[in-house]
Amino acid sequence: MNNLIIIAHPNKESFCYNGIYKKIESTLRENHESVKVLDLYNDDFSRPRTDLIQSYKEVVTWSNRIYVISPVWWFRLTPRMEIFFDEVFTPGFAYNFVPLTKLYGYPKPLLSDKKVRTYLTHGAPALPVQTLYFNSVKLRLVMGVYSFVFGWFKTKTRQFWSVPFVSQEKRESYLKRVEKDIKADLGMRWKVIKHKDTII
Repeated sequence: MNNLIIIAHPNKESFCYNGIYKKIESTLRENHESVKVLDLYNDDFSRPRTDLIQSYKEVVTWSNRIYVISPVWWFRLTPRMEIFFDEVFTPGFAYNFVPLTKLYGYPKPLLSDKKVRTYLTHGAPALPVQTLYFNSVKLRLVMGVYSFVFGWFKTKTRQFWSVPFVSQEKRESYLKRVEKDIKADLGMRWKVIKHKDTII
């Protein structure tokens, strides 16, 4: 299987990069999977970069599975991840509108053959984000982006909470959860790990 990892964090010492990304990549490579990486901050990805956008589209087309990794800043993903969605997941490549009436059409996903996992890290705890803000980051991502591009029920999103404040032991439990996910994608059996992190 062809696996694409999209990492969108400028700090290589961050938990997103040094933890989640490295765990996904190492687990895939240890199991002899084909892996390509789009490091949006290493690539200096910004507008306008037509040549880079085309190469990104080619890698997305190549992939069977896509892993998206980003922190949440100001209730959005990082700026370069948002630019990626805007510039790569374009009409005609990622989706088309199918007309129903003269004034209305619905989006038809063109990348529905992909399976997508997303990992988001939060500085905030789960309770206020899920209650006061209705988990708006995940809601917008899944319903406002992924449903257009990949279709319903083709994506899985996992959120890790209070990342700057939790213990190293807690971070290790997060990474064990990531490893379990990847091995599940590979069809491998996994010993059940007990932990208390909130997963949505």
